[in-house]
Amino acid sequence: MKKWAHGVFAAALSAPAFAQQQLDVQKALEKAQTVLAQQRDKLREPNKLGELYKLTLQQDALEAAKAKLATIDVAGAVEAQAAVAADVAVNADIATAVKQAEHVIAQLAPMHPEMLKAQAALASADAFRYGAAFQLKGNGSYESGTRALDDHRYEDAIRNFDGVINSRATRADGALYWKAYALDKAGRRDEAIAAIAKLRQDYPQSRWLNDAQVLESAVRQGSGQPVSAAAETNEDLKLLAINSLMNGDPDRAIPLLEGVLKGNSAPRVKERALFVLTQSKAPRASQLLNDYAKGAGNPDMQNRAIRYLGMSATPEAQQQLVSIYGSSSDAAVKKEILRSLLMSKGTDQIFTLAKAEKDPELRQEAIRQLGGMRATNQLMQLYAGETATENKVSIVRGLMAAGASDRLLEIAKTEKDAKVRSEALRAVAHTNSTPVEAILQLYSSETDLKLRRDLVNGLASRGEVKTLVDLARKESDPTVRKMIVERLASSRSKEATDYMMELLK
Repeated sequence: MKKWAHGVFAAALSAPAFAQQQLDVQKALEKAQTVLAQQRDKLREPNKLGELYKLTLQQDALEAAKAKLATIDVAGAVEAQAAVAADVAVNADIATAVKQAEHVIAQLAPMHPEMLKAQAALASADAFRYGAAFQLKGNGSYESGTRALDDHRYEDAIRNFDGVINSRATRADGALYWKAYALDKAGRRDEAIAAIAKLRQDYPQSRWLNDAQVLESAVRQGSGQPVSAAAETNEDLKLLAINSLMNGDPDRAIPLLEGVLKGNSAPRVKERALFVLTQSKAPRASQLLNDYAKGAGNPDMQNRAIRYLGMSATPEAQQQLVSIYGSSSDAAVKKEILRSLLMSKGTDQIFTLAKAEKDPELRQEAIRQLGGMRATNQLMQLYAGETATENKVSIVRGLMAAGASDRLLEIAKTEKDAKVRSEALRAVAHTNSTPVEAILQLYSSETDLKLRRDLVNGLASRGEVKTLVDLARKESDPTVRKMIVERLASSRSKEATDYMMELLK
């Protein structure tokens, strides 16, 4: 095992309860969400739509953080024998989630003192960012590429998109489109045409092909020269015009916005145009938003439209999302819908979808979202009718995210499936709301060494040093006692030091 991994696990075992920190972060995110909702309600007036858009972007980041927090297996992260690579991949998500939450909360803290406590919770979680240097395959480069496009840094964008294309990540076809766009802007017309040809050849069923056809026509009509300052200014002017429409009459601009969405504008221009549609009550605007959510445009625009529907949090939008979920065969789209329903607090809708979903991965995604929503009753209903081990494990993790220690204790005591029971025991031990006495009862009745280790690890991660010292003194099994002492050895508390001195006498 690499040296850094030893340090990570040593820190995890001696730190205050990471599970509680995760719940603190989740509570902070929920509080920030409430503040954002209050602010959004105050900005519904037409002359404040620009400010509303900024809050919408903040809410988007906030919900992305909540969705990622719901996927984290905290107990697994502190188990010293766990697979290092898997733990790093899992915790790369919390690094991103915490970073997004920090951004939102830092902006809100000056206006809302209660955000200061949230910042403290995030600072505690910051110690566990050991996966921060690891990007999930392809996604980081794709987002970096689109940001570079928005900033007119075309060579940087090309390099980022090449990383996605070469890894053949799930968004490689979109990366090829945007690479062609960047090449054209950089004056490399022949290479842009070649990139479009490669998109057609490698991804003949891609939903980016319609955009690519429009782009190719524009490229062939172009001069092949690098984009001029005037052209750059034109993009910026489009943004200014759209911002003005936010503060004016969005309904009158619908045909123009529709043209922007179908054209070759930069990502942020299209995104902003789509947002303006969400602020219009005109039937055509609603129809366009729904069409994009159903997949009328490219996958990026579909995901954005789905998120905007979720942010509206209306019963009509929730029903629309459920309808799109039922008609789609794209797992990525369905995952986006589940996350969007989390934004809109559509607990009942996610529960209904989870019950009917046959795809194991999507079912687990729905379960994770329910955990993030602390939908304890719905999770227990799913658990009662569940037969698949992996789904049961996901439900246990969801209950842990919800802080449902009483339900976890129930499962730990009654579950027959060894893997599920092991997960429940770990979750019980790492959940701070579980009484120490309950953990000790499980420990005294447990004979399996691995499960006893899980309970000891949980007590260590919660900082229950005195309890571990008492256990070590009473333990008659040399192997188990050694295991407890190993956990105590990483603690710098007075109780642990005194016990170590006692062992040396």
